[in-house]
Amino acid sequence: MILLIFLILGLLVGSFLNVVVYRLRTAEDLIVDRSRCPHCKTVIAWYDNIPVLSFILLKFRCRNCKQRISYQYPLVEIFTGLIFAFIGYRFFSPTDATTWATAIYYLGIASFLIVIFVYDILYMEIPGLVLWPSIGWTVAFNLFFDWSRTDFGNNVFNLATYSGVLGAFIAFMFFFLLVAISKEKWMGMGDAYLAILLGLILGWPAILLGLMLAFAIGAVVGVIMIASKKKNMQSQIPFAPFLVAGTLIAMFFYAPIINWYFSLFL
Repeated sequence: MILLIFLILGLLVGSFLNVVVYRLRTAEDLIVDRSRCPHCKTVIAWYDNIPVLSFILLKFRCRNCKQRISYQYPLVEIFTGLIFAFIGYRFFSPTDATTWATAIYYLGIASFLIVIFVYDILYMEIPGLVLWPSIGWTVAFNLFFDWSRTDFGNNVFNLATYSGVLGAFIAFMFFFLLVAISKEKWMGMGDAYLAILLGLILGWPAILLGLMLAFAIGAVVGVIMIASKKKNMQSQIPFAPFLVAGTLIAMFFYAPIINWYFSLFL
């Protein structure tokens, strides 16, 4: 039942995240204005705005102008729903009040990262209106978690704030050097600013795994796109989606991956 609730919540939030991505680009109001067809600008009725289901029933076309609606919308809704369901399964217990803040934190982080992921794919740009609030969200929760904990012991890296700041600094400096050396041909400053957020989320040393996964995924995708002749060696590919993917994997599976890696040497 809990998983179903989180799944439905994720589908609804995913629908809103699609609106955020679209209206960040068009500078429309996120709350007041009703959803409209991107082609004919007709206001979308509530029954045509049900996550995933409406797209299937309408056969991915606007009811009014019959123009095809992008697969982006149901894909984002489904992915957000699955991520939310996993967060509910992994971090939430209705009988343990201490898990509520943790679940809310990860739901917020996932939402911010999904918007950045989609926006960078579509527009080759990392939206500052999402990035900086997400950094504030992460810092606030890190401080809250440190304040509410009494079991961090003598290891300063167990403090979310310290570990996050260290991870953010190292990640930012790494990307800043790439930007400076290549004069923004390899990476843009947006990626360096995004690295601050990812370092705060993962902390030290988990940020290392997140970055390694990002470059590994990026390399595999790049090779596939070049082999399929969709891109060439001079083509620009947005890197934020790979950073987000690496961060989500490291955020949820850091311990299993590290344990598996070191078991190879035992």
